[in-house]
Amino acid sequence: MVEKWLQNQSLFCCFFVFLLLLPFGTVAKGQSFDRNQYIYDEAQLLTAKEKANLQSQASQLGKKRNTAFIVVTVNGTDGKTLKRYVEDFYDKYAPGYDQPHGNTAILAIDMQKRNVYLAGFQKAEKYLDDSRLDQIREKITPDLSDGNYFQAFSAFLNTSDEYMNYKPGVNPENILFKWWFQLAAALVVAGVVVGLMAYRSGGRVTVNAGTYLNHDQSRVLSHYDNYIRTIVTKVKKPSNNSSSGGGISSGGHSHSGSGGKF
Repeated sequence: MVEKWLQNQSLFCCFFVFLLLLPFGTVAKGQSFDRNQYIYDEAQLLTAKEKANLQSQASQLGKKRNTAFIVVTVNGTDGKTLKRYVEDFYDKYAPGYDQPHGNTAILAIDMQKRNVYLAGFQKAEKYLDDSRLDQIREKITPDLSDGNYFQAFSAFLNTSDEYMNYKPGVNPENILFKWWFQLAAALVVAGVVVGLMAYRSGGRVTVNAGTYLNHDQSRVLSHYDNYIRTIVTKVKKPSNNSSSGGGISSGGHSHSGSGGKF
């Protein structure tokens, strides 16, 4: 009887200890990912100073847009596509500005295959859609190709921040949004207004081309057409080294995306 009681007590103690350790282990695993780290340079492309500068830049812009801006560099993806690698990164580590699997924009490059992929999750999926990520990727690809990785990553952060200032569905590169165009348009309008005012201030001119024309004797005697030239318009053939579009990760998280070679 005593032995049975001791056996039950032992089982109870083991179960109690298991319950105590289970949440602790879960929390420890969740805290293994630093949510305040934004630069993951596994390919070692950056100096310590460059990495610190990008970390600071990503932190400041992240607070501004409530979005985690993350840069990941790797030498190989263990046979995965870079798109799948980014999806698994988001699923596994659950980055986000203020919550797990939150607002996140990721730039990843694989040095082994010279691939680049950009993705936007949650709010970033809406404000950095496929089209906008295509534009960002096209901006940074020349620097990536030339080995100017710090400049490319910094441009990714700045341009993502800039594009998220525009409402979804609007092309941020529209010439109407450029300050220099707005300034030029304002100067043209001002010039036209001043010109009209100056023209009218000198009195109205009543003489025109028809004032001395004799309509009874003036006739068009003949007309003919001269062939001058042929204009050929060339359109650049789209490159096959890029692929746009997001998708849904294995964990069920939808995202925008843009990928290609550099």
